[in-house]
Amino acid sequence: MKNLVIVDLGSNSVRMAINTIYPDGSFKEVKRIKEDSRISEGMGKERLLRPIAMERTLKALKSFKGIYKDYPNIEVRGITTAAVRMARNQREFLTRVKKETGIELEVLSGDDEAYYDYLGVMNSLEIRDCLVLDTGGASCELIDVRNGKAVNLISIPIGAVSLSERFKLNNIVRSDNLFSAEMFVNKQLRDIWWIMDAVNKPVVLLGGANRTLARMNRKRQKLARINNIHGYRLKTETVNRTFRAFLARSLENRKKMPGLEANRADIIVGGMLPLVMLLQMIDSDRVIFSESGVREGIISEYIKKLGSGDEND
Repeated sequence: MKNLVIVDLGSNSVRMAINTIYPDGSFKEVKRIKEDSRISEGMGKERLLRPIAMERTLKALKSFKGIYKDYPNIEVRGITTAAVRMARNQREFLTRVKKETGIELEVLSGDDEAYYDYLGVMNSLEIRDCLVLDTGGASCELIDVRNGKAVNLISIPIGAVSLSERFKLNNIVRSDNLFSAEMFVNKQLRDIWWIMDAVNKPVVLLGGANRTLARMNRKRQKLARINNIHGYRLKTETVNRTFRAFLARSLENRKKMPGLEANRADIIVGGMLPLVMLLQMIDSDRVIFSESGVREGIISEYIKKLGSGDEND
């Protein structure tokens, strides 16, 4: 029996999941924690991780270590994604993380991130044909799934934090800023040569902004356990109605909306924009939410290697 600790440093939040791996290849999550470190805040065109954001993130990583060090037989796998992947001072930050926490972060490529998303979704949802969208703080991953296989995948450099900062979508959204953001996202999506192969497919959603969309609508529908979103479905018209509600409110009024975390209210418009544009582009009528993504994809790959005796590869 082994405890696999996955530390997942995303652009908006950092998460830790401790999973007990059993000899028969099954696993059970025994601990999950999230901190909103927002490592991508203020990167801008310089693509530099800022000192305050780095300190916030290091503090979160140190607090995680204080928890997982007490578990027996642990193996720590640290991964990081778009913000650190794009940062010009990436090496400096990774060196600090290793020195101050002992965690050696692996910088996933965009394709790796998308592939692990695919593994996580396919191992947990009974769906064979879909378009997977993972909206992060600084990137979006898209995977076209046909008959259970990933036929195309890509990572594009747009996300909840980067779009919100670049187009001033944090507070009251001006029509000219929204239009500029829509045109920008539209071009990013249309540059994906295979995107129209996914016309009419349901969109499977991952990422913080999309989880917020699910929680808010479960709360509005008065469903029990609003965080129980895996497999939850919404019609496109409901997605659009929720987006309009965000646009109609200032930051302070968004913070009061049921089910919306106050610390996500300033990036929720940027976080939902890729989804809204995508649904319109491929004329999809519904979305399906997944709680399984990169971390679960990594676990499934890890268990497969254990079974084949390649865990040290």
